[in-house]
Amino acid sequence: MSLQQAEQFEDNEQYNEAYEEYKKLYEKNPKDLTLLERLGHLAVMLNDENSAEEYYTKILEFDATNTLAYEQLMDIYANTNRYKYYIYRANLRQTEQKYEQAINDYKKAISCTQEQKEIDTARFVIAVLYEQTGQNLKAVDEYLKLADSEDASKEVYLRLANLYMKEDAKSAAADILEQAIKNGHQSADIKEALAQIYIKDGNPQKALEITENELTKIKCLLGCERNSEAFTLLNENEQKYKNEPQYYALKAEYYYVTKDYDKALECVNKYDEFVKNSVLTYQMRALIYENKNDEYNAHLNWGKYNLARGDKDIAINEYLNAFQLKNDDINLLNSLAALLEETGDVNHAVEFYERISKIDKTDRNALEKLADFRESIGDYGVQSDYLEKLYELNPRNSSVALKLAQTYEKLRNKPDAIKYYNVYLEIGKGTPDYAKVKSKLEKLNNTEMKEDEGLIGVIMKLFGK
Repeated sequence: MSLQQAEQFEDNEQYNEAYEEYKKLYEKNPKDLTLLERLGHLAVMLNDENSAEEYYTKILEFDATNTLAYEQLMDIYANTNRYKYYIYRANLRQTEQKYEQAINDYKKAISCTQEQKEIDTARFVIAVLYEQTGQNLKAVDEYLKLADSEDASKEVYLRLANLYMKEDAKSAAADILEQAIKNGHQSADIKEALAQIYIKDGNPQKALEITENELTKIKCLLGCERNSEAFTLLNENEQKYKNEPQYYALKAEYYYVTKDYDKALECVNKYDEFVKNSVLTYQMRALIYENKNDEYNAHLNWGKYNLARGDKDIAINEYLNAFQLKNDDINLLNSLAALLEETGDVNHAVEFYERISKIDKTDRNALEKLADFRESIGDYGVQSDYLEKLYELNPRNSSVALKLAQTYEKLRNKPDAIKYYNVYLEIGKGTPDYAKVKSKLEKLNNTEMKEDEGLIGVIMKLFGK
């Protein structure tokens, strides 16, 4: 038994013998795609459609994008089973990300069968594809058709409820899961999904009656103002949930509603160890600081909260409110400057970078931003001042030395331009611009140059007059 022997049988058109040899080889190498392809090909030639389908679908288990397998399966059933033909063609369209064509093929497959199981299978995939392509209402229609069947799976109900929640139809979401339970789906995930909907709909008592999850029970007890019972459950389940971030969020909520704000803050910080920089963290901190009458930290965390949600304008307003209360927090100043720059308010951002550079004279980012801004408005004199400060912080920075040389050249300050071009050549060996700068320096040494104050300097003199 060998591959060569099987291939020889095939070359001699002894297809039955080749087929048997390949099957023996396949038993020892069930993941060999080449063997699967040959077995599928020979099964087609021998009119063994069921085996051919088995081999080609096995290929797809290893490689879901295998075009050859889909095409062979389509060929097998093109004239004998139109349902399967359209299903495999739809699968191929999915791998090619041609979702509308795939949906149309699944619909054609439905029209070619009377088997309810086959219809439901195709319809479920259609619904999923509608969902994936953002056509939620069409997906709802398909899921509803499936939910009318006594054999509807719990996945249908869960997906349908999720879509209703996306459309902010909480009552409809609750109704469909209640229907699922009536139809025999008593699983914990169905009950938990329904409980979460009740909570979001402001009905913690109904959620408490149905949930099997201890953490959700605690959430419901807090919502029902049964705080002592919630605290008892928190203590009883500490060991079980000590590595669950939700446990600390609930503990923080308990301390918050019982007005123990310091302990609430400790629990929020513990939650943050598990879920870094989450919207919930900033929201909880902001609420706690508000109740502690700490306006600065409240505004700061509302700013972070809105920034995490993508509301930059609101975040800026909150940060500005915090700035009015405390104007020397470097982290806040950097956040404000960066946000203002991102939103296009460069002039305002520069004010904060200037404040940063005065508070922390070693902040390179602020100095770089200020130097770039001064260059953008043609104020080369002040730009050189910032670049000099950057150079003092790191005299081995070749890019700063080169920038200084170029700036002094714009100011027609020949001595300082030559000085920093020489510095660059001393520390910038091997850099891409080295030869170019060396040539430039040679020309500059032989060029007459009168110092220029720059455009801003001239304008300021005119104002002085």
